[in-house]
Amino acid sequence: MHRTSIKHHISDQLLMGYAAGSLPEAFSLVVATHISLCDECRARSAAFEAVGGAVLESSDSAEMSEASLDACLARLGTPEAPRAPVRRAATGPFPAPLADYIGGDMGAIRWKPIGMGVRQAILPTAKGASARLLHIPAGQSVPDHGHRGLELTLVLQGAFRDDTERFGPGDVEIADEADQHTPVAEAGDDCICLAATDAPLRFRGMMPRLLQPIFRI
Repeated sequence: MHRTSIKHHISDQLLMGYAAGSLPEAFSLVVATHISLCDECRARSAAFEAVGGAVLESSDSAEMSEASLDACLARLGTPEAPRAPVRRAATGPFPAPLADYIGGDMGAIRWKPIGMGVRQAILPTAKGASARLLHIPAGQSVPDHGHRGLELTLVLQGAFRDDTERFGPGDVEIADEADQHTPVAEAGDDCICLAATDAPLRFRGMMPRLLQPIFRI
């Protein structure tokens, strides 16, 4: 992937939330995966982290009693021995932050069909938002839908078009309640995306609405 070809980036608001650790895990996963591919957003994220660190250093400190640490540890109980995190290198279209979540390469993903050749794999993340991989065959569209919240879609392979915009590898589409769209995967490679939402989608068609609770979208 040519990093300079990325045209759709993470917003400042999301990067600041990521730097502050205030985003839901699913959104943080999309941001972390994108900035592993995007030099521009990685530099902006580092700048926000530096500003946050400077603010903390300039903040007034609060005195604590000598027993504070012991009281905190007592409430936590006996900690388990820390385990060294398993860091995986990028595999196929999956950058390292995402490879950690799927447990390896394409063969480790448990895809489930959701209609019209489209498949998804829901990733384990904390409450507040959900993350999933989407595999959309080349030339296939996703049902027309709107949003009840925020949706981040990061392209990992292939590309899709949405109205007048094109999203290729590394690009992120940010959609909210004001957006209604029908993404269509381009010809060529099948489109694989990482998507995160904090609310159910709003489908126009009857069939997608009936199947929505089953597919958790």
